[in-house]
Amino acid sequence: MSSLADRATAGEGSGSNKPSRRVAYYYDQDVGNYTYYLGHPMKPHRIRMAHNLIVNYGLTDEVEEDAPDVEGEGKREMNDEISNGNGNHVPEHKFIKNSLTGSRSKHMQVFRPHRATKAQMTRFHTDEYIEFLENVTPETAEAMTGGGVRCLIGEDCPAFDGLFEFCSISAGGSLGGAERLNSGAADIAINWAGGLHHAKKTEASGFCYVNDIVLGILELLRIHPRVLYIDVDVHHGDGVEEAFYTTDRVMTCSFHRFGEFFPGTGDVRDVGMKRGKGYAVNVPLRDGITDESYHTIFKPVIQHIMDYFRPSAVILQMGADSLSGDKLGGFNLTLKGHGECTSFVKSFGVPVMMLGGGGYTTKNVARAWTNETAVMCGKTLPEDLPYNQYMEYYGPRYKLEVLPNNTDDHNPSEYLDKIRTQVIENLRNLPHAPSVQMRQVPTQTISQAIGLTKDNDQIDPDDEIEIRLKKYMQEKQLHGGYSPHDSDDEDIPMNGDSDHDDSTYSIPGRNRRQGGINGLPRRTLPSRLNGNKRSTNGIANGQSDEEDEDPCGITKRKKRSFFSKKHTSGIQGLVNKKLNGLNSLNGITVGNGNIVEFWKENNGNGNGNSINGGLGVVSRGESPMSIA
Repeated sequence: MSSLADRATAGEGSGSNKPSRRVAYYYDQDVGNYTYYLGHPMKPHRIRMAHNLIVNYGLTDEVEEDAPDVEGEGKREMNDEISNGNGNHVPEHKFIKNSLTGSRSKHMQVFRPHRATKAQMTRFHTDEYIEFLENVTPETAEAMTGGGVRCLIGEDCPAFDGLFEFCSISAGGSLGGAERLNSGAADIAINWAGGLHHAKKTEASGFCYVNDIVLGILELLRIHPRVLYIDVDVHHGDGVEEAFYTTDRVMTCSFHRFGEFFPGTGDVRDVGMKRGKGYAVNVPLRDGITDESYHTIFKPVIQHIMDYFRPSAVILQMGADSLSGDKLGGFNLTLKGHGECTSFVKSFGVPVMMLGGGGYTTKNVARAWTNETAVMCGKTLPEDLPYNQYMEYYGPRYKLEVLPNNTDDHNPSEYLDKIRTQVIENLRNLPHAPSVQMRQVPTQTISQAIGLTKDNDQIDPDDEIEIRLKKYMQEKQLHGGYSPHDSDDEDIPMNGDSDHDDSTYSIPGRNRRQGGINGLPRRTLPSRLNGNKRSTNGIANGQSDEEDEDPCGITKRKKRSFFSKKHTSGIQGLVNKKLNGLNSLNGITVGNGNIVEFWKENNGNGNGNSINGGLGVVSRGESPMSIA
């Protein structure tokens, strides 16, 4: 078996004319319609500019590089055999078939991704947070965020029109690319709308709302035992590192500017914890790093990671804010140096998903992502830009280039040698590439696979009746032949619309089966079935709303929701009755049956936990920790 180093040596470099690997490119034309607000550094319009340049360079056009040369020989018959250059004869209809199926007819296959659903987003994010993103609007953001202290913190992540749709496009492209890599239908997947690496589980951060990278990695882990995440954005990929900080199946490697800079994390000593100790790699760099200095540390670190960790899939975040001249960055990389990272990772021959990320000088972002798309397709693009819809953006030279500036490089060779030595030493301490026991799990039925049914199809009415009858019979068997729905005292419908607590009908525990709990006989029915309503001693006696007591006297914990929930009319009446007209209890306001949590604002003169005057919130675009 050839080593990864051998494959890297024999791999394709930038501008190679060798046949490219199968590339799947994901783009949704609606992604450029959204805007954070006027003057915000993040502009989704840059993705549309990059796509327009990619199309006009011909990377999505049909090509026939491997078709037979028929010039001067007249028209061939369908079954004529021709030489393939090695002395072997290949039927011509093979090329016609390849052209029809698309396997050789394009540099890359272009797809419009499916929008990610709420269920897919909650594979990583909480249900409350995704529900919040779906419902928040610019008009309701102030009230729903408690004055900007939860979910959407500060001015970096505003609530703009179409926020949830924008997130679904970004996450849908990364999920679609991961699924295509898993199926083996592509070797490389590209989604320039993705790469939003700052988003956390319950809050937005650094212009990022939904972490499509984490969702894509989780999808890849269904098939691949080990996944490597490489981040060349000028900012530290804190959201992805935090998500996989305690696992050894995902290694995160971030090359970023470190110091007085957002988000302030990513020290070289941050290597993970518990089972994931050693599987978080951070390479902190200083201002003004050039192509030569960057690759003296990028290539050795990636080479050692591939040798020690041996991932079966790679996610490459190509944030363009590390380019020279970026509005918020501080590096001095050129277009060639930035694209060389892509060609080096591609040379290892493992499946790669390439994502976007930062980048706030839109014309340079479009140039960089176009060049890196061509690298993945194995093509060399001419330096003169073709005519495109946004030609005026690229003046006055109108060339595919990002030139370095005269910024001083604050990364001396001694500093880079020290960082490289420490990172490689941490990698050598890893015991081995972790192994994982995996098994094949069917993901969909045959009818779904061939398109007869879809996930969002409604349940057939006949099937719904069978489900309800099955549930009814199960309840009757669990209660010794008695079903709670058989009670004559009160009519409880079978469709689950009752306002009573369903825990009364749960499976009895061992103590209850062997004689009851707290003196309750085994065959005695719960008090609620004898006409007595459920006790609310937990609220009437002034206990916390997190505790409740069931009819058997067992105290149980109730999960507290992050946002207020709509209660049924039965619970509303119960609460209003038991509170006897009280308007507040233990800091909880009750009005019309809705429980709402107050957010009190500190003026900064007290304990230092101020919202407006005390401890400040680190901002990606508006604080002195960023270079404007």
